[in-house]
Amino acid sequence: MLSYFGCDQSQVQRYLTGRNEEQSKLSLLFNAVAKIPMQFLILLTGVMVLVFHVWVKPPILFHQGAEATIRSSPAFSSLSARYDAAFEARKAAASANNLAAFRAEQRKFETVRKDAQKEAARLRGETSFNDTNYIFLRFVIAYLPAGITGLIMAAIFAAAMSTISAEVNSLATVTVIDVYRRFIRQGRPDRHYLLASRVFTAFWGFVAVVMAEFAAGLGSLVEAVNLVGSYFYGALLGVFILAFFFPRVAGTGAFVGILAGEAVIVMASWLTDISFLWFNVLGPLAVVLAGLAVSALTRREAPTG
Repeated sequence: MLSYFGCDQSQVQRYLTGRNEEQSKLSLLFNAVAKIPMQFLILLTGVMVLVFHVWVKPPILFHQGAEATIRSSPAFSSLSARYDAAFEARKAAASANNLAAFRAEQRKFETVRKDAQKEAARLRGETSFNDTNYIFLRFVIAYLPAGITGLIMAAIFAAAMSTISAEVNSLATVTVIDVYRRFIRQGRPDRHYLLASRVFTAFWGFVAVVMAEFAAGLGSLVEAVNLVGSYFYGALLGVFILAFFFPRVAGTGAFVGILAGEAVIVMASWLTDISFLWFNVLGPLAVVLAGLAVSALTRREAPTG
């Protein structure tokens, strides 16, 4: 959270648009205060939908098109019977407050759903199929009133448009300022860089569209975004910690520190089974320790006199 709201260009660029320093500070403070309860409500919504489907039978597939496809399959009657039996067994275990039995029945329930997903993938000519990202949308469409459904859909589109515009704009800004103007075209007028920023905005928008075509195979998009971010946000936060709290650490120490941080994160991902969320803790620690060590060594070796 500190790294995203305090260091990420997509967020920092918003603070920089404030009329003055006080407005920028207020914007950052508002994010800090509002983010935790907002995130709690988002996660609570997912938990409540899960609890709802413990007692009310969900569709065998949440993707309506895929569900319609497998209904025409000869294997559907068998899958449907197994699914109904697994749901009732899980519901009975939940009613009895038997946690061990519930977990066992949940595994059986998920096995039937995975078999249905495999059948849907086979019928659709795909290598795999995952409908995790359709769970909440199917719930909204099936159970909420039309007016509430419209408001939720509008909120989803508004949030998506805001996020996409911020990310694409930040990518274009970084590309122009840190790469194009620094290494490719120096000393050009502002009008030239404005045009370049528009070109790079279109380029990154195209890249986003291409990447979206592969997003369906990533499973839960919320988890996928946090997984990718965990590889970079920890090291990024470590660099800012060095800059703010250890001003004597020079550029060499910070550069080596961020390389060390990324190396630690990659090794933790490959060699351990810890949750990816812990990468956000390992990254800053590795960057700060490596940065301080390199800075101390380089100062010690620096010539005197």
